[in-house]
Amino acid sequence: MEQGPAGLDARRRLATTIRDACVKAALEGYEQAATDGLCHEGAFEAAADAIRSLDLEAILLGSS
Repeated sequence: MEQGPAGLDARRRLATTIRDACVKAALEGYEQAATDGLCHEGAFEAAADAIRSLDLEAILLGSS
């Protein structure tokens, strides 16, 4: 990535995109698990698994 202010902006946008994708995946994973009847701990694990299963390549390609 580029150095300087433009590079910082690009890194900030990428970090924001990744953070937003993680939050979205976690919320959807938790909600689905809770709907399926899992307890809080089980739903939390489902949320963590949803983050782990994110397609990072798709996120990186979509953030360009």
